[in-house]
Amino acid sequence: MTYHDFALGLGWLAVSLGVPGTVSQWQRIRTQGIEGVSVATWLLFVWMSYFWISYGFVAHSAQVTWGSLIVVPMQMAILYRLAPWKHRRTSLLATLFFFVMAVLPTAIFGWQAGVYCMTIVMIANRVPQILELLRQPDASGVSAWSWLIGVLGTWFWILYYQNVHLWSALIATAGVSLANIVVFALVVWRHRQMKYDLIAEEVFISNS
Repeated sequence: MTYHDFALGLGWLAVSLGVPGTVSQWQRIRTQGIEGVSVATWLLFVWMSYFWISYGFVAHSAQVTWGSLIVVPMQMAILYRLAPWKHRRTSLLATLFFFVMAVLPTAIFGWQAGVYCMTIVMIANRVPQILELLRQPDASGVSAWSWLIGVLGTWFWILYYQNVHLWSALIATAGVSLANIVVFALVVWRHRQMKYDLIAEEVFISNS
């Protein structure tokens, strides 16, 4: 097996990692509710999936196409649970942001420019979730496991993009990897905080 074959395999591994991460978030929402989960983040996830599916066809990369194609149904199921129609302003602004930052540059300057602009979109996509975690102490609906898998997946994508020389996609993925690390750290912090608060409450009740 050559290094090229190995790197292509890493691409398929990155594709497979997208599934359990999304499923983990879906199951957490089903069992623990939507508290702490950002509508804007998951709406942008759906739009970005359609972008990468299209780019995969253009770049002749089955890994890129399938990486989003297999998770977009679950992403839409999560988005449905978040009821974006009840958050019309947020949904409209998120969609407008994606159109201006991703669709227009791609239509005017081509796919290369569009993918570079996706760096901004993908990083900005994590900002609502980061703000939600900073604002909302109850993060029971956010899966730390899902975001950890997201971090690992970006590392495999970076190795794959380096081997197939898709440099714009590599830069976009490197940026989102850093953002994923921030989200993961905040989720872990909130979950631990909730655990400590619960223990403190139980101690208080037992001593009262």
